[in-house]
Amino acid sequence: MIMRPGHQLLLPANPFFIWGSLLLALGLYMLQNMGVWGRAAWMPDLLALVLVFWVIHQPQRVGISSAFVLGLLIDVHQGSLLGQHALAYTLLSFLAIAIHRRLLWFSVPSQAFQVFSLFLAAHAIELAIRMIAGGAFPGFSMLLAPVIESLLWPLVSVILLLPQKRTPNPDAHRPL
Repeated sequence: MIMRPGHQLLLPANPFFIWGSLLLALGLYMLQNMGVWGRAAWMPDLLALVLVFWVIHQPQRVGISSAFVLGLLIDVHQGSLLGQHALAYTLLSFLAIAIHRRLLWFSVPSQAFQVFSLFLAAHAIELAIRMIAGGAFPGFSMLLAPVIESLLWPLVSVILLLPQKRTPNPDAHRPL
């Protein structure tokens, strides 16, 4: 892949770090649902945020099947309709894989605008399934969740790319 000017060459991602960050996000999301606010509609989906990051940056290692399994785990944890989050995460990872090459050409703040539509689609799928199953409408505060997730995108990108960054090498004779 041709790199854009000024883009830093990254080290390979460690699979243990990838899956560790996904499991940490799963744990934080589960703790967040049991926390002070409970399952507030405006709370960001941290697992979806980390999942989209790794699907975009490592589509060979994290894909649609892992998104489906993580979605089933969330469905079981929340006691929601089985497959609600699984379908939303599967669609989210499919859309992320579809645009991942184009998305990597943008700067990280510009990527936040691009992934906003992905997060909005995932929340819309979850809402549609909940409403079809006879659930109550959570209110318009749920529109804050994709906004907060896209605002968190630059922070998550910086944190999850830190282990892959090369140290600056002052040697002028080496091309990398």
